[in-house]
Amino acid sequence: MARYASDHKEATRRRILDAAGRRLKRDGIDGAGITALMSDAGLTNGAFYAHFDSKADLVAAVVTDQLQTQAAAIAELPAGREGLTDYVDWYLSLDHRDDVAGGCPSAALLDEIARQGAEVATAYQSGVAVIIDEIALRLTSDWSLDASVSTTRAVGLMTVLMSSLQLARAVADETVAQQVLTAGIENARALLTS
Repeated sequence: MARYASDHKEATRRRILDAAGRRLKRDGIDGAGITALMSDAGLTNGAFYAHFDSKADLVAAVVTDQLQTQAAAIAELPAGREGLTDYVDWYLSLDHRDDVAGGCPSAALLDEIARQGAEVATAYQSGVAVIIDEIALRLTSDWSLDASVSTTRAVGLMTVLMSSLQLARAVADETVAQQVLTAGIENARALLTS
């Protein structure tokens, strides 16, 4: 019997997380069953329980992973106002609006996360806190704002970004969608003004 390499289990878990992240954001948490999630990863249902105890366990792991990736991307932005402004412009772009599966997990899943139970809500709260802290840290150091003001602005910025993107995705008229994105950019930039 052939033995797997020592990193096989972690590589398989990574494959499941990546595939599930895209599927959950595209189809929603309730719209994606374990069979579809495992099929996307090129695996059978039987492999699921070697990595996760339940669908809620998987969703919590996906939320954690997706938010860690987003926080890392924010941490890699250039320092100063330009980095956050570039992030705002990307976040509220037509490309991001159209890439639900590859985009922000909050904008894609927030309404469903609220109905998933404590395990998923706790994973989300922890992950989004890291993002808010990263933005607040930049605001504190780059704009010399008080830490509590920076945190309030960071929460406001994420709220503007997520809600603007969700609204732009929800409307049918492209002109209205563009107006929503433009207004979101203006509102987000106002929060970044010292």
